[in-house]
Amino acid sequence: DFPDPLTLAGMEEAAAFVAQAIADGRKFGVFGDFDVDGSTSTALLVRFLRHCGIEAPFYIPDRMKEGYGPNENALRTLKDKGAEIVLICDCGTTSHEVIAQGRALGLDIVVLDHHEAEEKLPPATHIINPKRRDDTSGLAILAACGVTFMLCVAVNAQLRALKFYEKNNIAEAPLKDMLDIVALGTVCDMVPLAGVNRLLVRSGLERMAKTQNAGIKALLEVSKVTGVPSPYTLGFALGPRINAGSRVHQADLGARLLTTDDPEEAKNIAWTLNDCNEQRKAIQAEMFEHAVGM
Repeated sequence: DFPDPLTLAGMEEAAAFVAQAIADGRKFGVFGDFDVDGSTSTALLVRFLRHCGIEAPFYIPDRMKEGYGPNENALRTLKDKGAEIVLICDCGTTSHEVIAQGRALGLDIVVLDHHEAEEKLPPATHIINPKRRDDTSGLAILAACGVTFMLCVAVNAQLRALKFYEKNNIAEAPLKDMLDIVALGTVCDMVPLAGVNRLLVRSGLERMAKTQNAGIKALLEVSKVTGVPSPYTLGFALGPRINAGSRVHQADLGARLLTTDDPEEAKNIAWTLNDCNEQRKAIQAEMFEHAVGM
């Protein structure tokens, strides 16, 4: 029942471009939105590239100071860290000026998004968005992490065709093991749990019950979740803690949690996010009381 990623407009060309760049050893950077969908999309890309031998720096914007979407400073920061290609996830479809600035810096830019698209698209190297006017895939219900996972599947197939794994004597990327991340982003972005999303979440929850992801393990522990996780677990226990990082403390905490392989670091970040969530609850309660008083 898993759909063919190549039905997404522009996917074949984008996957071929990214796969060839990986094979050529080009440097990547990742820009992700500050919410759960952005954090999970960022984590998917960082983990996939890491498996291929590429450590990609990532940038999550500050919710209050930088706001939604990419900005020139972020793209310049990633370039200064060595990036030649920037993968933008969960935003970018309408960022005409900023993407033009990034291209002027000499960056190739690939946008992976699911927000509404205008007739004219920005001058990115590639844009994958099931809500593009010319997209006939029928996959418009995907969250950005779902779109990102589709790219990973398509790039994996291209790398296989290039004999990349064989030549480098490494196993294929363990994409099914990343479905727990996809499920988390899908549920928390509140897209319909039907069709492909239902498949991704069901499979992701099965993976999460025996996850090897240090960050998800730590988050389940601090959230006091026992037994098999459910959509409720993702939407009301894990998701709010990841979101609280960008609302109270540091926007990149969620992405850092989901990309680390160090159990100790994961535990520290998870507890920090838990504290952020308690602060967020207190702020919300105070605002509610103030509103009622008004």
